[in-house]
Amino acid sequence: MNSNIQNILLFVQIGVCVLVVISVLLQNRAEGLGKMFGGGGEVFRTKRGLEKFLYYFTITLVILLVLISLLIYKYSV
Repeated sequence: MNSNIQNILLFVQIGVCVLVVISVLLQNRAEGLGKMFGGGGEVFRTKRGLEKFLYYFTITLVILLVLISLLIYKYSV
């Protein structure tokens, strides 16, 4: 029983990892190296629509990934 739960959690973790990578890659790439050093010219810009959804979706996936990792640790000890 313990091994089955651990295997299921590992597969779920792999799926969530893939979704995190896709979510990060889909986000806006307007923040380049120049903006990191103070360039870019934009003072303030809010996230809207799909960009806002992807932002919160990525945060949710990362929290889910941490929780799954902690569960895997719990069942492995």
